[in-house]
Amino acid sequence: MKDLPEMHIPTYDDVLAAHERIAPHIHRTPVLTSSFLNELTGAQLFFKCENFQKAGAFKVRGASNAVFGLSDADAARGVATHSSGNHALSLSYAAGRRGIPCHVVMPRTAPEAKKAAVRGYGGIITECEPSTSSREAVFAEVQARTGAEFVHPYNDPRVIAGQGTCSREFMEQTGGVDIMVAPIGGGGMISGTCLTLSHIAPEVQIIAAEPEQADDAFRSFKAGHIIADDAPETVADGLKVPLKELTWHFVKTHVTDILTASEEEIIDAMKLTWARMKIVMEPSCAVPLATILKNRERFAGKRVGVIITGGNVDLDKLPWFKG
Repeated sequence: MKDLPEMHIPTYDDVLAAHERIAPHIHRTPVLTSSFLNELTGAQLFFKCENFQKAGAFKVRGASNAVFGLSDADAARGVATHSSGNHALSLSYAAGRRGIPCHVVMPRTAPEAKKAAVRGYGGIITECEPSTSSREAVFAEVQARTGAEFVHPYNDPRVIAGQGTCSREFMEQTGGVDIMVAPIGGGGMISGTCLTLSHIAPEVQIIAAEPEQADDAFRSFKAGHIIADDAPETVADGLKVPLKELTWHFVKTHVTDILTASEEEIIDAMKLTWARMKIVMEPSCAVPLATILKNRERFAGKRVGVIITGGNVDLDKLPWFKG
């Protein structure tokens, strides 16, 4: 591909290999339904619950594929990444399972609970200032010092192939849907979804869901090229990062549409899911349901898959609590 001269584009064979490789280290998460939400939306909704996944998020799939795909020589040097969220947790978890070091650069302002979880999985944290320039500079120093393998949170073919295993499980569990909806930030999950469904179920529409206040993927999709925001503010904190060249390849090639939701709509959908399905989910995971509720006519009468991407919530700072 001319637009990706140096990066391998993963194939469905990579997804199959990933699924076999990571099977001992992940959960085959359940698919849940809600008659209340079906009646409310006019659609038949199927929720793939990655909030029940190891480390609490789908990202453990891609992280495990990257870690367990390394040669013994490369693995001995460990892995490294920069993240303040679920990728940090997931890579630390996978590295711990393999018994290798995991170096994580995290902003000093990252929640202490997340830092504690990374350390609990064996991750070695180096703190940086809460800016992109500081993060990149500190990470470069850590990687140079350790020689560790960089595993990008989403712009990595190994990670995307691992995320593609989620949709493979989903299709086996449900027998298929008309539309699949997943959140979009950097695009790792949506790229894995595109990779799998374009091969095994090309008739399925793939719709990405994004916050209005962090809608760079929506604007990129309309413009036909990547538009990256530096620091958007949204309650859906897992969706603040921009697309990169590899994830953009999948979005522009396979995504049917990108729909957006307001902050209020996202919070309402999160609260509704907690109340009716009795499951803990992050604000980012509520964006798909928010867009379905906002565009009911588009989904009415359809079988719709919804990927709930994670459940690592700060219970002391739930978005419907003010003050």
